[in-house]
Amino acid sequence: MAARSIASGTISFGLVSIPVRVYVATQSQQVSFNLLHEKCGTRIRQQVFCPHDETVVERNELVKGYQFARDRYVTFTDAELKAIEAAASPTIDIHEFVPLERVDPIYFEGVHYLGPDKGGEKAYRLLAEAMRDESKVALAQHVSHGKERLVLIRAYDGGLVMHEMYYADEVRSFADIRTDGVVQLRDSEIELARRLVDQLSSTEFRPDRYRDEYRDRLTEVVEKKVAGEEVTIAAPAPERAEVIDLMEALKKSLAGRKAGGEEREMAGAARAAKRRPAAAVQRREAPAPARRAHKK
Repeated sequence: MAARSIASGTISFGLVSIPVRVYVATQSQQVSFNLLHEKCGTRIRQQVFCPHDETVVERNELVKGYQFARDRYVTFTDAELKAIEAAASPTIDIHEFVPLERVDPIYFEGVHYLGPDKGGEKAYRLLAEAMRDESKVALAQHVSHGKERLVLIRAYDGGLVMHEMYYADEVRSFADIRTDGVVQLRDSEIELARRLVDQLSSTEFRPDRYRDEYRDRLTEVVEKKVAGEEVTIAAPAPERAEVIDLMEALKKSLAGRKAGGEEREMAGAARAAKRRPAAAVQRREAPAPARRAHKK
């Protein structure tokens, strides 16, 4: 089933304009719940209550307000906010191209796919391939949902993807985070930590290797409840003991990773042997001299 776009726009840089369409790139698979009245099982309705008038307020009676002092607001109508939004540029204006590795992921907020709109196919392809060949991404701005957003556009899987970003003043300084001062590290500790990092390292990111185990457990329980089965919830796993001896913890981690790797290799070999025909196993276990003699 073809994806449906949620908006259209125009990428603009220099004198080039590329009509594009915006598509949702991700979707949450989290299990969601509704709030029910426990007594009768009816789904509740949430209402807006005014504590001053002590009455329920309808949605069409609401206006947006900006608090500039305690209990003091200036109000805005939808028309006023629309006029402010319309004053900004409706296009996705590219300001500069930079290497992707120079952009810290802390600035990333959300992501959408960009596809070419009618008449923009060639320019779209040229931009995607040029950025891919130069290993550069584009920093741009555009208006969406009443906010002028900073975005990053990059080549992705033969096309373009757009990441919404935070502005610099929206990212809090790490200097406000306590790190308990300077800690002296011994060379032996650093070496063990590096070895553990090396053992846990992979050459590439494989997102398909990870699953949301909480969601799987919850879905299983939901299915049992729907089927009318009795559900028994297992006790939570005990918390890990506090690390007292860092060196000992690093050594145990390394030993555990090594033992786990050997067990996985043995299990993999056993599974492979089961899949092979008996004759194939016999040929593999035949002594090497016998095979050489047979070749002669």
